Amino acid sequence: MLLQDGAKEMEDILGSLDTNRQALLPQIRILEEHYLVNHQNDVYKLTTIGKLLVDEMVPLLDIIEVLDIDIDYWGSHQFGFIPSHLLKRMNELQKCEIIRPSHTDIHDLNKTVMKTSFKSEFQRAICTFYHPDFPEFFSGLMQNNADVYFITTPEVLDKLKAERIVEFEKLFKNKRFHFYVCFVKLNLLAIVFNNYHLLIRPLKHDGEIDSSHILCSNPTALEWANDLFEYYLKDSTRITEI
Repeated sequence: MLLQDGAKEMEDILGSLDTNRQALLPQIRILEEHYLVNHQNDVYKLTTIGKLLVDEMVPLLDIIEVLDIDIDYWGSHQFGFIPSHLLKRMNELQKCEIIRPSHTDIHDLNKTVMKTSFKSEFQRAICTFYHPDFPEFFSGLMQNNADVYFITTPEVLDKLKAERIVEFEKLFKNKRFHFYVCFVKLNLLAIVFNNYHLLIRPLKHDGEIDSSHILCSNPTALEWANDLFEYYLKDSTRITEI
């Protein structure tokens, strides 16, 4: 992997790996015997086969780094809602945090996401539940000139019609509010992202609702989230009145 960016002299390799020639040469011979590395005049480089394998290894190791943050969390929750082409890009999430709210905060919206949303140009969310703070939160965002895109389920839409119609009628009058109903099954609780953060709240394997969630804060994670949102948007219908 050290040679991915080009050939290197032995002294540079030894310095980067913090080792000595005697310890490293047997390992290099193994790579050479498998046609992964060759050398000339003490300069080492990847072969075509070596480059092919390293190019595939880097994303895999990056995905392992993402999962290694808390493998028990990733292993005990459902992630089948992520399509295969985006699963292969899980490395783009990079370093994320697993947030486990205290008992007093389990019903609150994530404060970090809420705070940065008021500085963002947009808020996009896929959500399979209704939170009583949504109307006030969305109204505040739109007052700050943020566009709100919200995908939910037919069941949530029915709940809004039955219990929250007045609140949401006001939201629908704002051109910055974009409300969609998705007609494919959404096996998750929520995905929310803005210009700064991505929040993923999956279900546990047994379907149990869990207040813990994943929080990512890097540009590649936000691009990944946008592609996931667009994936579900194509199976959603925009609702312009309630």
